Amino acid sequence: MSLQFALIVIIITYLRRTLQTKTTMPEWHRRLSIIMFAAIGSMVLQLSVASFSATFNIIFAIVEDLLVGLLLYIIYKQEEFKPVKFLLIALLPYAIVSVLDDILHLPGKNFYSKIDDIAGTISLFAVIWGFGVWMVSRRQQKELTKARQKALDEQENNRIITAMKAELEVQVAERTAELTQQKEALENTLSELKSTQAQLIQSEKMASLGELTAGIAHEIQNPLNFINNFSEVNNELIDELKQEWLKPDEQKDKTLEDELLADIIANNEKIAFHGKRADGIVKGMLQHSRKSSGTKEPTDINALCDEYLRLSYHGLRAKDKSFNAEFKTDLDESIGKISLVPQDIGRVLLNLLNNAFYAVNDKKKTAGADYKPMVIIQTKKTGEEGIEIKVIDNGKGIPQNVINKIFQPFFTTKPTGEGTGLGLSLTYDIITKQHNGSINVESKEGEGTAFIINLPVTVS
Repeated sequence: MSLQFALIVIIITYLRRTLQTKTTMPEWHRRLSIIMFAAIGSMVLQLSVASFSATFNIIFAIVEDLLVGLLLYIIYKQEEFKPVKFLLIALLPYAIVSVLDDILHLPGKNFYSKIDDIAGTISLFAVIWGFGVWMVSRRQQKELTKARQKALDEQENNRIITAMKAELEVQVAERTAELTQQKEALENTLSELKSTQAQLIQSEKMASLGELTAGIAHEIQNPLNFINNFSEVNNELIDELKQEWLKPDEQKDKTLEDELLADIIANNEKIAFHGKRADGIVKGMLQHSRKSSGTKEPTDINALCDEYLRLSYHGLRAKDKSFNAEFKTDLDESIGKISLVPQDIGRVLLNLLNNAFYAVNDKKKTAGADYKPMVIIQTKKTGEEGIEIKVIDNGKGIPQNVINKIFQPFFTTKPTGEGTGLGLSLTYDIITKQHNGSINVESKEGEGTAFIINLPVTVS
């Protein structure tokens, strides 16, 4: 009969270990300990008095049944023991069989001996049932524990993900605010750069205007000299003619009067011609200095090239009296007038020609006596609706490692203070963006450079 006591000890030990009662429910840990010690004491006492009488055995059997029933009741009733409720299914059949077995012993051994085999068989099946349920429940409990742990892990992961998401949102908000500030700073910087660029572009235009003015001053001096000279000659001829008119009729020389009048008329024609020439130079200067309207108009490109070639040369001569260079034109007379913006193309030509004369002058400072500076400007038709303008010099050339950068804003190969780096950039914009043309450069270091402009314009 001591098997139930041993079973009680085993069950209580399992409950305490599985539920960790010592830490999770100390009060029940103490109660279970009392039940276990009572079972152990009863088992020891039963073994000590087992030989005295059957009455004691029946008493101990009742105690065993009561303790097992108490345990089952505790497991069933208390919410704390919910995880081990499977013990009810496992132990209830054995407990019932045990109670019935004890009841069957009451009539006496003679009665019990008749059903001993049946009772033993039922008890065996109850034990097998309990063990089977125990094993299945343990396996299910392990799977449930794993599932619960997995759920806890997922919950923890979700918590971590939520925390990381919240932290990331804060970081994104901070980064967005930072990027917004950077954007505003960049927009302010860009606005300042555009303003500075506009000022530099105007400075570049004023610099080219200064060079143009020096050339114009030289160019306009020639027609003014002619006008002054022919005016003085005309004054002398008029005085002569007056003297001839004051003579008596019989002393007048009609032939001389006619010659004097013819000379005066011829001189006036020359004065008018050179006056118009000076007027054209002044108008050209005004066209160059005033803001471009961007409106295309029929323009004699050959006359424009010839005019700006001479103006560029004399502008450089005005700054450096020791400078001297040859220049010539090779102009296609079949081009006629073409539609373009004369002020802007004039700026392009002046910039390229200034660079060409600068290059040959720079080379002349270090070249030998045999070097002859030369700048050439060419024009030719390239089709029914296109022309080519080429500015050629035999200067130092452009190094190959920088030739791809020359059209970039603020890039210059000139010494500091001698160039803004905007001339070729403006030239590129005028040709490509305003006139839908192209500009290319061919250069060989030490031998010279050629700028080639192609304009898809309508020849008029």
